[in-house]
Amino acid sequence: MAKQRVYLKGNEAVAYGALEAGLNAYFAYPITPSSEIPETLAKEFGSSKYPDYKFFLQAASELEAVNMVIGAASAGARAMTATSSPGFSLKQEALSYAAGMELPFLVVDICRAGPGLGNLGPEQSDYFQSTKGGGHGNYRLIVLAPASVQEMALFPRIAFDLAFKYRNPALILADSFIGQLKEDVEVPDFKPTPYDVSSWATTGAKNRPPHVLNSLELDLQKHYKHIGAMLEKYKQVEEKEALYEKYQTEGAETIIVAFGIAARVAKGVVNSQRRRGVKVGLFRPITVWPFPKKELRRLASEGKRFLVVELNTGQMLEDVKLAVGDGVTVDFLGRWGGIVPTESDIESKLRRLEVVAV
Repeated sequence: MAKQRVYLKGNEAVAYGALEAGLNAYFAYPITPSSEIPETLAKEFGSSKYPDYKFFLQAASELEAVNMVIGAASAGARAMTATSSPGFSLKQEALSYAAGMELPFLVVDICRAGPGLGNLGPEQSDYFQSTKGGGHGNYRLIVLAPASVQEMALFPRIAFDLAFKYRNPALILADSFIGQLKEDVEVPDFKPTPYDVSSWATTGAKNRPPHVLNSLELDLQKHYKHIGAMLEKYKQVEEKEALYEKYQTEGAETIIVAFGIAARVAKGVVNSQRRRGVKVGLFRPITVWPFPKKELRRLASEGKRFLVVELNTGQMLEDVKLAVGDGVTVDFLGRWGGIVPTESDIESKLRRLEVVAV
């Protein structure tokens, strides 16, 4: 049952979504444009509405914050931190450790323009380090990409469930436009999912053998076996957990592929062009890892052509091309530096591709 509708920023919505999902511990290091997340969680700390929420700590750096999450997650807590692009870069080594330790927790990255400090405008240029494993080693994060404030409220529950199901860090990847956008939403009234952590968490070894969580294995054969087991886990995630939205793809000749705020702009283009009889659709990856390649490949087999729209110089573009294979037309429209493409920009690109009549 949903609560009454409220007017929230995306950053506020993801905080309340995490609280409703049973958040136990939050470790903060504020960075614009994600700072409303720790502000909201600091405000709600101690509230009787969230009895599972036991711990809030302001760390001294991004490195401290993510390593504190590792400590809390090792004890089986639903732990979380949030950051923006420069801070997310700093967290990559710890995320590699956490994946090797098979720890479930949630990170939220509200992307801003880069490289380096860049600016505070929206970009999607954290895609590579989010979906390919930004730290060293053979690992993946489970990555959800919301396109609305409502999804910012809903996705923490999904992210925690997937993280604990597969014992792997999960990431909510949003751009600063979605983080700062205010919309009328329903904050879901979840009953927190119970997670059985008894087989692995470091909850005290009285009357049982100790649990060891470690990413270091000096025996080469044991390490080989461990990574092989992780690989099999990731294959299961790819097979079972890919999420996507198809919009007006039935009968479409050209399909725009976009996520996050770019997908919202693209949906407006689809609506306006469909009214004019132009056969355009939208495919929106909701999980950008696992990437929904099977459905894209199926659409390609129907003779579709694709236009990838991103707030970067072409990162998801590579995954789309790999998914659809050779011989399929894949064009690209990118914007970067904090500039969001307009509906007019996308329509102009479609005209140049002779999809939209001049």
